[in-house]
This record gives sequence, structure tokens and C-alpha cells, in this order.
Amino acid sequence: MRWRGRRQSDNVEDRRTAGGGAVVGGGIGVIVIAIIIGLLGGNPQQFLQQAAQQQGPAAGGEVQLSPEEVEAGEFVSTVFADTEEVWTDLFAQAGRDYKKPTLVLFKDQVRSGCGLASSGTGPFYCPADEKVYLDTSFFGQLARQLGAPGDFAQAYVVAHEVGHHVQNLLGYTDQMEQIRRQVPEVEYNKYSVKLELQADFFAGVMLHHAEKKYRIIEDGDVQEAMTAAKAIGDDTLQRRSRGYVQPETFNHGTSEQRLRWFMKGLQTGDLNQGNTFEAERL
Repeated sequence: MRWRGRRQSDNVEDRRTAGGGAVVGGGIGVIVIAIIIGLLGGNPQQFLQQAAQQQGPAAGGEVQLSPEEVEAGEFVSTVFADTEEVWTDLFAQAGRDYKKPTLVLFKDQVRSGCGLASSGTGPFYCPADEKVYLDTSFFGQLARQLGAPGDFAQAYVVAHEVGHHVQNLLGYTDQMEQIRRQVPEVEYNKYSVKLELQADFFAGVMLHHAEKKYRIIEDGDVQEAMTAAKAIGDDTLQRRSRGYVQPETFNHGTSEQRLRWFMKGLQTGDLNQGNTFEAERL
């Protein structure tokens, strides 16, 4: 993927270099609480273990980033800038203003407007603060554990999360919250799949227009993104982790669905073709 030498986004919070501090109270306060729990007949050791798990990195000075981490940050910031350019243009064509989200880069764990999250959560978008959260170490996991290496695969991941921001601006997120309160979880999962597939479609649309604008695609790039889309399908992930699949628990879509909707967006670039909520076939 051609990305070097182009604009990087100004809407980036890089929290990877912060020494950090405890997420919950530590030190003497924790010890006093543990003693009280013991006096009341509880298990102070269990409490101390839980407190340790919830603590953030030890307080300290600035963390030094490796050259690989620096490059990953520059890459993601460039892709994020591409999303800003493309979505600003597409919203303007529809007579709307595009409100840019913020990208937060972090290591290990992060506090967002949606609560505390760890790297294990994977990249995510928080509508409460309109920020995309990403630990760039996820790209290594994408390559090693899921068999989906390559910078265009990484660009697809970033574009997907920004797709959720677009959904938020268009009102889909609020509609989903209303549905969540009205239907059982199994039923809600069906709507969640539609939301995720639309974000895949929006990712494809963004990369379609970025290609027209900047000529970013090199040989093999599309295959990289296709591999990534297939690797994170619910059926593939469940089969990999459990050895079997439970379709009623799917909330992102199958590998075939994710690939198809991403490619539809990438090939057409037409936002009018991405209403997964009314599509006859997902």
C-alpha cells in the first residue's frame, strides 16, 4: 500500500508513551480494604488479585517507542487522514458536514468514554466520546494468529472502525441502542450483524475513494484485505477457538458475509448500496 509521504491526521492522541498510573486506588488504601475484608470473614487474597488485575501500568516517566511502533503510528495516522478526506468529501456531496473523530493509540489498556478496555478487546469505536481506540500490537496478532498480514489489511481495520463513526453520525448507533433495549440478546445479535456488515461496506467505500484520490493500492493489497475480512468472521473465529460454531451467537457476520460487503463497497464506492438493514440477503 502506498502511504508514505502523505498527510498524517492531527486528530490523534498517542497515549503509548505515557508512563501511566493505577486505574483503581492502590497502595495503603488497597491493603486497608483487604484487612477489613479478612476481619469480616472474606478472602483478602482474592481481593488483592482482582485489584492488581485492574491496575494500570506503574506510574513512571515516558515510555520509549520502538522503531516498529513509531512506524505503525505514522501508518495509522496516515490512513486516518485518508478517512477524514474521503468522508468529508462524501458528506459534502450529500449536503452534510463530517464531524471528524479522534484516533487514540494505546498500549495494553485504555480508559475510554465507554469504560476501561484492554488490548484483548481489539480495535473499537466508542460513540460516547466519538473516538477510535487502537493498540497497534493488534496488527501483529492479525498477522500471526489470524493469518492476515499486510498494511492494506491494517487499513481495512482502521477504515472499519471509522465506519462505525459514520454510522453514529447517520443515526444508526442510536437506533441500535433503542433496539437493544427492546429485544432479547439473540434477536439483537441479528441487528448487530447488520451494523458490522455495514461498517465493512463503509470501509470498502472509503478505500475505493482513497484509491481514486491517492492511488494507494499496490499488487496484492486487495487480497490482503480480503484475507483479513475472512479471518475475522464469526464462524471462522468460533471454529478456531471452539472447534464448532453457534450461529445464534454471531454478532459480526460470517467470513463470507464480511468479505462480500467489504468488496461491494470497495468495488462500487456507492453509499446507496450499503443499507444492510433492508437488504434481502446478508
